[in-house]
Amino acid sequence: MDHVVYVDTKSKELENIVDGTQSMIIRGATGRKLPYGRVNPGDILYFIRNNGEGEVKAKAIVTNVFNSEKMDNNQSVILVEDNQSELQLSKELFDKWAGKRYLVLIRISNIESIISKKIDRSNYGNMDDWLPVDDINCVIMENLDI
Repeated sequence: MDHVVYVDTKSKELENIVDGTQSMIIRGATGRKLPYGRVNPGDILYFIRNNGEGEVKAKAIVTNVFNSEKMDNNQSVILVEDNQSELQLSKELFDKWAGKRYLVLIRISNIESIISKKIDRSNYGNMDDWLPVDDINCVIMENLDI
């Protein structure tokens, strides 16, 4: 399965992923929402900045996924701290994710930049930062040679 993943522009999350500084993606919420339970090893993540440009810039393969059980604030903070060496979260992103009841930690590898391609998200009504798209070619506005 392919996924379009929005990453934080201000903290240069895309650059950190591409240069190998960051090897893990995190998402979390007070409930079990995307991508909880929907990502598996072997899935491909396509990264796009959350700045409105709407272009996929890089991709990576999922190697490991951890979906937490319900946690209290302290357990959540400890989990994020324990994985900070791979997450490389800015203070703002650390504060955003640490403390969530449910966390998803996704280890990635085989990271590569790709030729920027615009996506069509018109079939996705919610403005979420994670889109499970099945096949990336279904949302790419022009063919992606990958």
